[in-house]
Amino acid sequence: MSVHSQESTAVKVMNWAAIAFLVYLVLVAVGSVSAGFKLVSGGSEGAKAIFSFASNPFVALLLGALATALVQSSSTITSVIVGLVAGGLPLNIAIPMIMGANIGTTITNTLVSIGHIRSKEEFQRAFAASTVHDFFNLLAVAIFLPLEIMFGLLQKLASSLAHVFIGDADLSMKGFNFIKPIVKPAVSLVKDAVSFLDGKAVGVAMVIAGIAMILFSVTYLGKLLKRALVGKAKDILHGAIGRGPISGIASGAAVTVMVQSSSTTTSLIIPLAGSGVFNTRQVYPFTLGANIGTTITALLAATSISGLAAEVALTIALVHVMFNVFAVVLIYGVPVLREIPLKCAEKLAHIGANNKPAALSYVVGSFFVVPGLIMMAAR
Repeated sequence: MSVHSQESTAVKVMNWAAIAFLVYLVLVAVGSVSAGFKLVSGGSEGAKAIFSFASNPFVALLLGALATALVQSSSTITSVIVGLVAGGLPLNIAIPMIMGANIGTTITNTLVSIGHIRSKEEFQRAFAASTVHDFFNLLAVAIFLPLEIMFGLLQKLASSLAHVFIGDADLSMKGFNFIKPIVKPAVSLVKDAVSFLDGKAVGVAMVIAGIAMILFSVTYLGKLLKRALVGKAKDILHGAIGRGPISGIASGAAVTVMVQSSSTTTSLIIPLAGSGVFNTRQVYPFTLGANIGTTITALLAATSISGLAAEVALTIALVHVMFNVFAVVLIYGVPVLREIPLKCAEKLAHIGANNKPAALSYVVGSFFVVPGLIMMAAR
């Protein structure tokens, strides 16, 4: 074996070791958020008081969208929400936040499309390909949020499934939870590190530390996975998109699971759309697959929770999965609904290409100004 190939193998081993460490750090971070939130809130009643400003599902939705737009990572926000739910955040607040995270995450590929703004034709193609994701997620929320408020559809289904995996006496996984003994010592270290603080300040510090660790680990996990799997991801990307909608959805989900970031996945496709390699109709199912693939992070985060909170943590993670899967099946499966995001995106792209300040105003206004103002007014 040559010196060069030995070095290459060593780099790959180090890369995968770093990936394993960051996955572990995500689990520790979620456990820290959960434990810290319990200390701050004093249980579910305290959590309800803390989040009383978001007791309106619409405001909770905007909170999820704004938080995700600010950090540009739905994986980060959904992981934090899993930890908060385990710490006592009510599900009727967390579910709209999860839906809002789906809306907020679309800002990244929309920002990527702005990079084509100097060429009218390229910008129109890129902006349409990016905003079809926006309009699909908005339509999904417009359909499923009212159903959730009226009937609790997703919560009931997810709770039943979570109970099968965790809550049932015969099928309980609690006795087989190998994550807890691995994660618990590190969570205790986080607690000890902030133990010089008093009272609920310890809990606040643990939540902040957990969020910081999630931000760090998710960001670098995506970069390392992208580097480790870039060849395979690109092969899937180029080989599957043009083969039809089922292939596009499957490839979008696969690439997103591989790189742990729907923002990365959808951003990869925008330059190809801008250059005319793929059209908006071809890109559309790929972005829907990215929506499904990104739910793996919340499921991973839920494995770090044990005890009485394990079932509710898994429930919110499964809500995220079901929301995205059901939205794809319903909206993309019904021809009339399928065309709505396409037509809206193409119309907005036409306006934006001819009036570039309007396109910029859409990005800033939709993701930051309007949600921020509404939330301020609600408080």
